[in-house]
Amino acid sequence: MAPSTGKPAVTTDSVINLDHGDPTMFEEFWRETGDAAEVVIPGWQTMSYFSDVTNVCWFLEPELDRQVRRLHRVVGNAAVDGYHVLVGTGSTQLFMAALYALAPDAAAAAAGEPISVVSTAPYYSSYPAVTDFLRSGLFRWAGDADAFKGDSYIELVCSPNNPDGAIREAVLDPKTGNGRTVHDLAYYWPQYTPITKRASHDIMLFTVSKSTGHAGTRIGWALVKDRAIARKMTKFVELNTIGVSKDSQMRAAKVLAAVSDGYERRPEQTKETMTTPLRLFDFGRRKMVERWSMLRAAAAASGIFSLPEETSGFCNFTKETAATNPAFAWLRCDREDVEDCAGFLRGHKILTRSGAQFGADARYVRVSMLDRDDAFDIFINRLSSLK
Repeated sequence: MAPSTGKPAVTTDSVINLDHGDPTMFEEFWRETGDAAEVVIPGWQTMSYFSDVTNVCWFLEPELDRQVRRLHRVVGNAAVDGYHVLVGTGSTQLFMAALYALAPDAAAAAAGEPISVVSTAPYYSSYPAVTDFLRSGLFRWAGDADAFKGDSYIELVCSPNNPDGAIREAVLDPKTGNGRTVHDLAYYWPQYTPITKRASHDIMLFTVSKSTGHAGTRIGWALVKDRAIARKMTKFVELNTIGVSKDSQMRAAKVLAAVSDGYERRPEQTKETMTTPLRLFDFGRRKMVERWSMLRAAAAASGIFSLPEETSGFCNFTKETAATNPAFAWLRCDREDVEDCAGFLRGHKILTRSGAQFGADARYVRVSMLDRDDAFDIFINRLSSLK
C-alpha cells in the first residue's frame, strides 16, 4: 500500500497554496539518499509504552536522544551537555508542555490571574491560537511583548522569527519580574540562517519538520536545563498522548543520523570506502539562495511588493559569511488601493497568511518558501506579473 504524496500536482492554472510551511522542497534531496534514511520495523518491535524508564522522558527512544545530541554538536547551533532531551508530537506539543510546566500550579492560578503569554509582533500565528485553544485557567495569550506591562509572564522568542526571519532576543527582563522564556529555534539551521553562536537557553524547541523537511513524521524535541521543568513537560505529554510514537522516533533518529553522516565520517568508514556525502544543509542553502533571488527579482519586476532587507553574518558551521534565507517571506503589498494583501493575492489564486494573524498590518502576508519547485515557479511567475 503506497503512502499519500501530500498535496496534488499543480498546473499553471492551479491555486497555489503557500499558506502553510509544508516543507516538500526537501523531497528532492531525500529521493537521492537511497536507503540512508530508510527504517524497517518488525511487527513485534516498539509495542511497549516505555522506552527508557531511567530517563526523565521515559518514552524517548535512546537512539533519538543520541542522534539529536549528535546533530546539534555537528551543527553547533545549540548546547546539549547538561540538558534533558524531551520528545513531542511536533514542537507544538512541547510548546504547550512548556506553558504547562512554567505556569503557576492550579491552586495558585485559582487564587489569581492566569499567567500572561507574550511574544514580540509579528509573532507566529499559532502562538495565540494554541495558547487559548483550551481556555486554560493556567495561562492566557496577552499579545505583543513590546506592549506588555505586567510582572508575571512567559515570553516566547522565535529566532529566526516566523514570519519575518528576524533574529530575536527576549525583550522582557526576567530580573524585574516573575518572567520565564521559551526559545523556539525551529528555523535555527544552516539552510536558513548563519549559525552565529551555540544557543544555551533554559528551554529550546526544535522540530524535524523544518530541520530535515519531515513534517509528516510529527517529531519535535526540546532541550531543557532544569530537571523539574523537564519532568513537568514530560508529564504534560504523558497526560496528553501517553508518550510519542516510537515508530516516528525511530524514523526521525535515522533521518537525523543520515544528516550528520553527511558531515561526519563514521568510525567504520575509511577514505577508500567513503562515497560522496549527501549533505542536507548544503542542498537546503542552495535552494533557499536560489528561491530568495527569484522572489526578490519577481517583487522588483512587479513593482508593488517589498521584502525585508537581506542580512548576513559569519556562519560557524560553514566557516563563511552567509546571507539569511528565511523559510518564510514577509511580503508587503505597497499598492495604495490594497489594504488586504492576502485577499489581493487570493484573487490571483495565491493563498498566503495575512499579517493580521501575526499581530501585524494586513498589508503584509507570510509566504512559504518551502513548497515543491513546480508550485514555487508558478507563484514566482504569477507574482511578477501583478501590477
